[in-house]
Amino acid sequence: MSDEPAPGQIVILNGAPRAGKSSIVSVMQDTFDGVWMNLGVDVFARGVTPKRYQPGVGLRPGRGPGLGGDNSELEALLPAMYAALFDSIAAHSRLGLNVVFEGGLHGAIHPGLPADCARRLVGLPVLFVGVRCPVDVVLQRRRDSASGSYVTSAPGEPIPPAVLLWEQEVHKIGAYDLEVDTSLLGSEECAEEIRRRLAEGPPGAAFA
Repeated sequence: MSDEPAPGQIVILNGAPRAGKSSIVSVMQDTFDGVWMNLGVDVFARGVTPKRYQPGVGLRPGRGPGLGGDNSELEALLPAMYAALFDSIAAHSRLGLNVVFEGGLHGAIHPGLPADCARRLVGLPVLFVGVRCPVDVVLQRRRDSASGSYVTSAPGEPIPPAVLLWEQEVHKIGAYDLEVDTSLLGSEECAEEIRRRLAEGPPGAAFA
């Protein structure tokens, strides 16, 4: 009889910044049974990545003037950064730990990146969740953010191109096992939807 633990559940929360992913993660960690490790973009970018290479895996789609400038050095590192992050997610799962990832998986900078991330989780239980939120709500949340680190615009001004690009690119990834809209549901309700979907049985979507 093998002493190896059953693999831990992996939940991928995919959506644009300020869509409400981090709030859902907090509820999951506080209320879901078992140990839930947060191995998301915010943790990896701010707590692991050297400051001179930040935002690292949090680099938004779109390059050039007004969209982040010349990020060529960082872009060259992104495949290795994502590979390390998703290999770590897989390692945690294989040791029996549940993992929740929150971030925006898009191929706008490296087209093969989402497929490579998916490949690293093959054979493990993965629930792929699309976290949606209308652009106008996201923009208001950006305005209300205390950090001041989000691109935004004043009421009545055009929506910044970077915000539109996130909305256009982040959900091109493919089919989801579950979608939640944080403009309609609170973080607790979204987490409950995820809990309910996990209880239904093995998910079938692949984010490649």
